[in-house]
Amino acid sequence: MQARVQTVAFQGVDVVPVDVQVMIAPGTLGFPIVGLADKAVGESRERVRAALRALGLALPPQRIAVNLSPADLAKEGSHYDLPIALALLAAMGVIAKESLAGLVALGELALDGALSRVPGVLPAALHAAQIGRGIICPAACGGEASWAGEAVEIVAAPSMLALINHLRGQQTLPRPQAVPADDAGAYPDLADIKGQETAKRVLEVAAAGGHNLLMIGPPGSGKSMLAARLPGLLPPLEADEALEATMVRSLAGEIGDGRLSLRRSFRDPHHSATLQALVGGGLRARPGEVSLAHNGVLFLDELPEFARTTLEALRQPMETGRVTVARANAHVTYPARFQMVAAMNPCRCGQVCRRGPRCELEYQGKLSGPLLDRIDLCIEVPRVEAADLALPPPAEGSADVAARVAAARAVQRDRLAKLRSTLPDIEAEPSAGLLSDWARGWSRPRCNADTDGKLLAAIAEPDAEGRALLTRAAERLGLSARAWHRTLRVARTLADLDGSDPVRRLHIAEALSYRRQEPRAVLAA
Repeated sequence: MQARVQTVAFQGVDVVPVDVQVMIAPGTLGFPIVGLADKAVGESRERVRAALRALGLALPPQRIAVNLSPADLAKEGSHYDLPIALALLAAMGVIAKESLAGLVALGELALDGALSRVPGVLPAALHAAQIGRGIICPAACGGEASWAGEAVEIVAAPSMLALINHLRGQQTLPRPQAVPADDAGAYPDLADIKGQETAKRVLEVAAAGGHNLLMIGPPGSGKSMLAARLPGLLPPLEADEALEATMVRSLAGEIGDGRLSLRRSFRDPHHSATLQALVGGGLRARPGEVSLAHNGVLFLDELPEFARTTLEALRQPMETGRVTVARANAHVTYPARFQMVAAMNPCRCGQVCRRGPRCELEYQGKLSGPLLDRIDLCIEVPRVEAADLALPPPAEGSADVAARVAAARAVQRDRLAKLRSTLPDIEAEPSAGLLSDWARGWSRPRCNADTDGKLLAAIAEPDAEGRALLTRAAERLGLSARAWHRTLRVARTLADLDGSDPVRRLHIAEALSYRRQEPRAVLAA
């Protein structure tokens, strides 16, 4: 007696089909699971045995062999419980094999037969939609799977008993509904910050163009408060952006109720975070903080306190919008188009000390030049004076700034959409093996900070005076080619905020003022 059920394995953002094959035949009693199964998959035999016993079913006194094909693909996770149990029930004749045709199954079994939540249901549902199949998943993940579209058949069961009755036609499970998340929660308001008008201006520029930002200032100057208010200035996620961010969170198992949120994520890992926690990977590869901040904000407080190797690992995703983790037993890719906001003290002491400029130079020297070269905006945030604290709250809050940011983002979105039709070769191609539509989506430029090459030249060509100023500044300041392009991106954003179509000399000058200057030279002893 043989049966097979289709399920999936996850390799980064890749969804790989897996064929679960079960054979019941005479021989030595046993229940082996073969096909490069990890410990969690191997333990599924006990969960399956207990779940069937809870249903009043006993395993036949014969040898049960389970093969997970392809055999050379590593299988990880507890979501293989359900397909193994279904294939076993089909081989035993409890359910018809035809009822499982055209379905992809994944779910974890409890000892009493209930189905528990598993990560990755949304990517699995989209994969099922691409290959023209339906999906069987736990009821807790039904809302998540329903975002794959109305054309996908979704069977979301709370328990094995309900699922068996549904497959045998004795019960009909309702189709789960895609419910958006309640995003009514308020962000911290920019009006709470007194003083720091220059920092607020730069924060608006960063929000309007999606630029990376570094704030340097003494403790208590408001750097963390400013960073926490950035998500409130950003426009809500568009439908495709929200789907991308939700898919990454699904792979990480961070979708609580399966609802799709339009709020941009704000991730603020502690400076003791490891390399794997920040960029992803580990023994069982999972998305890191840079991927969980996809289409959102990654805030790194006390930037020089992070391990140097951890910070250097950010250089590639900051440039390409994706992170590739290569290990001996895994090679996975995750999207990582995030907006980095960092804060740091000018020196380890955080204020004027006896060592003076030498302390500042040594502390800021922990950050490499290539990393700082990828930061578009760098400002000094001075200490707030008592006179500023005594003033009433500013009249302009986050809503006023967010309106200007939304208008600038709308201009960028329309401009990029027109250019994609006239310059089709700028469209990024997905890597082999990825979900093609999704990969092409998260590779597509959506704001000024994402542009490069021909696209940047088409949107940010300055006027004659602006180009002359940028040329002189590049020669005197020793700007790299990357710094040249990032200055043009910031200038394009400044022009969008001003409602100007051309990039003028004034915009180039302001963009240059936000480039990081080297710390003061060490004084002679």
